Amino acid sequence: MKVYDTSDIRNIALVGHGDSGKTCLASAMLFTSGAVNRMGTIEDGTATTDFDEEEISRRISLQTALAHFEWKKKKINVVDTPGYAAFIAEAKAGLAVADSALLLVEGVSGIEVMTTKVFDFAASYELPVMFVVSKLDRENASFERCLAQIQDRFGRSAVPLQLPIGQEHDFCGVVDLITSKAHRYATDGSGKLTQEDVPEDLREQAEAARSSLVEMVAESDDKLMEAFFEAGELTREQIVEGLRASILARKIYPVVAMSSTHLIGTPSLLDLVVDLMPAPGVRGDEKGTNPDDGSDLTRPVSSSAPASLFVFKTIADPFAGRLSLFRVRTGAIKGDVTLTNTRTGAAERLGHVSVMQGKHIEQTDELRAGDLGVVAKLKDTKTSDTLTDASAKIHYAAIEFPKPSIAFAVEPKSKGDEEKISGALGRLTEEDPVLDVGRDPQTGELLVSGSSQIHVEVGVTKMKKKFGVDAVLKLPKVRYLETITKKTTHVEGKHKKQSGGRGQFGVCVIDMEPLERGEGFQFIDKIFGGAIPQNYRPAVQKGILETAERGVLAGYPVVDFQVTLTDGKYHTVDSSEMAFKIAGSLAFKEAVKQARPILLEPIMAVEVVTPEDYMGDVIGDLNSRRGRVGQMEQRGGNQVVSAEVPLSEMFGYSTDLRSKTQGRATYTMQFHSYQPTPRAVQEEIVARVTGK
Repeated sequence: MKVYDTSDIRNIALVGHGDSGKTCLASAMLFTSGAVNRMGTIEDGTATTDFDEEEISRRISLQTALAHFEWKKKKINVVDTPGYAAFIAEAKAGLAVADSALLLVEGVSGIEVMTTKVFDFAASYELPVMFVVSKLDRENASFERCLAQIQDRFGRSAVPLQLPIGQEHDFCGVVDLITSKAHRYATDGSGKLTQEDVPEDLREQAEAARSSLVEMVAESDDKLMEAFFEAGELTREQIVEGLRASILARKIYPVVAMSSTHLIGTPSLLDLVVDLMPAPGVRGDEKGTNPDDGSDLTRPVSSSAPASLFVFKTIADPFAGRLSLFRVRTGAIKGDVTLTNTRTGAAERLGHVSVMQGKHIEQTDELRAGDLGVVAKLKDTKTSDTLTDASAKIHYAAIEFPKPSIAFAVEPKSKGDEEKISGALGRLTEEDPVLDVGRDPQTGELLVSGSSQIHVEVGVTKMKKKFGVDAVLKLPKVRYLETITKKTTHVEGKHKKQSGGRGQFGVCVIDMEPLERGEGFQFIDKIFGGAIPQNYRPAVQKGILETAERGVLAGYPVVDFQVTLTDGKYHTVDSSEMAFKIAGSLAFKEAVKQARPILLEPIMAVEVVTPEDYMGDVIGDLNSRRGRVGQMEQRGGNQVVSAEVPLSEMFGYSTDLRSKTQGRATYTMQFHSYQPTPRAVQEEIVARVTGK
């Protein structure tokens, strides 16, 4: 396969709400570029980037997938991401290795909850964003309405580069505002493009939109503003130059129009990607840290720099083994090279270096800085790991995945599969970092945790199809947390045991206070002198941490607290690390009891799209579930209700919503935050868990 240098690469992530047309756009790009000879579709299961059996059967994307093609002598890597809330973490991983994002907004539905979510993900990586208003051939689709919503939500920086020609079923092309030319497409599915003058009925609108575009570009740069004032216009070259810089700086978010199904607008979009979206090296040096001392490092995105790569996704393939998808951050990667894993310190030998075209692996001789690839059968490399040249180490920050919010007990259908199930679930957690597997310390049940019920169900179904292990899910368990609400001081933990011979002795004194939500755990050592020898103090911290994980109030992990070790006692013969670990545990338990412990429950952000006739029933039902109804807005012909609802109250909601609205309402749900549980609910939970 051809080797591309950094300047000839474009990495674009396709993001947006579920069913906004991302996978269809990927298929259209591949077909238009000639990378495939047939337009793949979701309906017949032939889409290149939706190849998993579950994706094909459910007809939705469940994981990030890669594809690539050449356009105008540039290699475009497409990162196709899921858009449904249960799998949105995959989109974050995809954006972590992209250089720009195409954010799809469905022409009928407009802005939806995940539109804002993925825009925020892109902002966290400082990625340029281009809005793509998709499916404009659909009934009730409206570019103008979607543009107004985009500008209302994201500001006047969202500027159209195109206007649609025709509406709904008559949509047949776009007016290019940069060149003032009409791009008309054949409606026979060939995507054949004809350029012509702007239609008479669109000329006035196009001139006004172009003037607004030129003004926005001029405003972004002093030199361009000066040229604009002098000439009253900008040349095409000046517009492109200004757009390129403004898009990179996130001062302008271009908006384009298309229908992937009919290949309307695809070549125009690809031209814009090549001309306006940045190559990997344009966004600046790679930033990391020295794994040996934690100091900051920067390194140019160049094929001549020392080699380093970042693994953003792992696929557990039952035949090929572990597949590690990566981005070459710096340098060049060839086969049979040995790099160092900065997390483990171990050497990893890369065999064949390849690229992915959906599920197909294509071997290549070399991948240069900025390119995306895949390598099989690395020994101990996981998602978010950095592999680097041992003589010039650099470590890149891990992707921050959301924590699981719901847990199910899982057991094999066949008695002989008890051992197999743990191994299979372990493989799945490599593939999906949001999934978590562990034992319930109280019941001993094997628990699978995820972002939602469908997330866990899909994971278990994959386990059966990939590894042949069938399992049964039992009632879900809500992942509560514990925390404290007041400061307590001078709490003593004392462990003393004498049984003939050497005894055990350790005393520690701690203060404890609550921290802000999300701050975790802090341990401060304020012992002066030798009340507790230095080598025993970490044991106190370890005892606290282990006990915090098991909880005090109802067996749930304790979070967001600070412990200060202030005093203690030791014995020259009988003291040991174990004694102080137990003492720390005892002190912690007592301190929590004195610090007014409470339960925190997971709260979900729920968005319900419903016909107006059912608004009263929907709001009443959300209120009955202890929901706090927030914003209500009209979207197309429907009403959208946003609310924050405890996860524990959302079980069975899909069935109830379908019943109350005759199946005409839909909803999405994602984790929002942990909040204090009402006293009556807390008492009920504690009684149920502890039996008291």
